[in-house]
Amino acid sequence: MRYSQLRAFHHVAVHGGFSAAAAALHQTQPALSDQVKRLEQDHDVLLFSRDGRRVRLTPAGEDLLLLTRQYFEVEDRIASHLQQARAAVTGTLRIVADSALHVTDALGAFRARHPDVFVRLTTGNSQQVLAALRNYDAEIGILGSLDPAPDLDCRDLGETPIVAIVARGFLPPGTVSLSLSDLRQMPLVFRETGSRTRAALETAARAAGARLTPVIEVEGREAMREVVASGAGIGFVSEAELGYDPRIERVPLSGMSLAMTETLVNLSMRRDLPVIRAFLREIDGAS
Repeated sequence: MRYSQLRAFHHVAVHGGFSAAAAALHQTQPALSDQVKRLEQDHDVLLFSRDGRRVRLTPAGEDLLLLTRQYFEVEDRIASHLQQARAAVTGTLRIVADSALHVTDALGAFRARHPDVFVRLTTGNSQQVLAALRNYDAEIGILGSLDPAPDLDCRDLGETPIVAIVARGFLPPGTVSLSLSDLRQMPLVFRETGSRTRAALETAARAAGARLTPVIEVEGREAMREVVASGAGIGFVSEAELGYDPRIERVPLSGMSLAMTETLVNLSMRRDLPVIRAFLREIDGAS
């Protein structure tokens, strides 16, 4: 007795004939008839009485149909259980981001869909994000303007301009933008080496034959924001990371085309990890 023989019998019995069963199973009628015939021959039992094109279950066939109904119902329940188990993502998802603002919407949807997953979100600059991924200390990374790498899967989250931020009242009234020459005369607050925002600003300055020297260097965006809010100098962020702070105002940069492309990354060899797959589905759905 083979599975294919039982399935053929069951569908013929349920659909009331070989033609309808063959259509339901996407098989030819002769192939289906052969499966039922082999089942009858192998067990020396008549399951259908045939009257021209019409078939009727014999008593033995009726008894077998009761059993196959139970059998295939259990099969459906097993498939349903396995599907639910596949969908029930558990464990921990560790995200290291240069800014949490880029994933907050997807994170909310992910938690609603997968409440059994514990999420740990930490911040870091681009070097720290990549180190965490490659050391298996994180599953997902968010960073700016990433160069392609063979060990990473990347998703573009969009591009936003880099702007200056200052404490309210720090600049003379009527200032609507800042040029490179303006910045050279002002106290600058830079992020630590490894910040992509800082690297983009320094690259643009060098291309223009200028050099920007910070008077204060801080580690981390929040520390830079607090220093700027105190009135100590001018900082720089991607506009997507600006958020709302009543102490601070944004100022566009003129004469420089500076933008930050935010990228979601994960290790290619870990792409099939359930928590990674599930989170990427939310990212793709939000885009």
